[in-house]
Parts: sequence; structure tokens; C-alpha cells
Amino acid sequence: MGGGERQGYLRNVKVTPGLLRRGFNVWPPFLAAGIRVERIADDYREVEVAMRLGLLNRNYFGTHFGGSLYAMADPFFALMMLHALGRGYVVWDKAGSIRYRKPGRGTVRARFRLPRAAVALARRATRDGAAHEPTFRVDIVDAGGDVVAEVQKTLHIRREAQPAAHPRAARTAAPSRRRRRA
Repeated sequence: MGGGERQGYLRNVKVTPGLLRRGFNVWPPFLAAGIRVERIADDYREVEVAMRLGLLNRNYFGTHFGGSLYAMADPFFALMMLHALGRGYVVWDKAGSIRYRKPGRGTVRARFRLPRAAVALARRATRDGAAHEPTFRVDIVDAGGDVVAEVQKTLHIRREAQPAAHPRAARTAAPSRRRRRA
């Protein structure tokens, strides 16, 4: 990852938690899987997601398809950290894993929490340009509160590279000594 990469244009658009929630709820991968973002906290440090068991997200055995369980957990820790850190940081998903505990039936839920201490640690760890790769965990639970799956996500966080001064910019700052043609 070089210093000039971009994370996409949407990170530069001011998006309220409510607008982001509504956007996720009409995003085709979530819509088709029956995934609903129920709440995004005003400070983006807590997100609640639910998924009903439906025709398009059930597996051969009549329980939640594992890919849909993972999808409901996929983007949130990275987005939460990106919003919590603010401008000047690059945040990517580095790795993820899921461990299935029991078959998921009915509606399953996940509540993502990003502790203030994790955000403060990310700022300290990246202060001098180093990368920081914390791991977060969320449980996906059924209506009875039993854990259906555990998802772990590792993020890659670093300060955004400052653009180097372009040599041409230094030359154009000085007055031109060229003669103008008549």
C-alpha cells in the first residue's frame, strides 16, 4: 500500500449515522440477505445489526447460511474506527474469521462496540507513522441470547501519508524569468 492510495470517495462525504444506516439497508448485498442495520450511534462507536431467516439466506439444512452470518459482521469495525479517528487516517480490514457455535434459526443479532480506549490506542500507536493492527470480536446471537457465531476482525490502521512537495510546485512559486513573446 503506497502513500497515494485512496479509500474511495464516500469517505470524503459527510454522512450522518441515520443516512448511513438507511444506505446499508438498501445496499443490495444486505437487502438480499435480509440484513438490517437497526441502529448506528451518533458517535459511530456502537452499531446494532439483525438478520431474519428467509428464503435467500438459508442453507441446505434450513438454518442461516454461514456467508450471510459473516456478511452481517463484515464492514462495521472498520467503518466505526474510520469515523471515530476522523480525517488523516487509513483504515482497512486486514483479516477476518468466523467460528460457528450452533445453527442459527429465526432472527439473529450482533451488537458492535468500539471502546474509546481502542481509538486512543490507535492514535498513539500510529502517531509516528507506524501501522496498528488491532483485533475486535463480536458475537452473533439468537433470540434466546445463545451465541450462534463468533466473528473476529483485524484492522490495519495508519496515518494518511502526507503528499510530498512536487518539484514543479517549488519552481512555480518563484517568479518566472522567461521572456514573453510579442
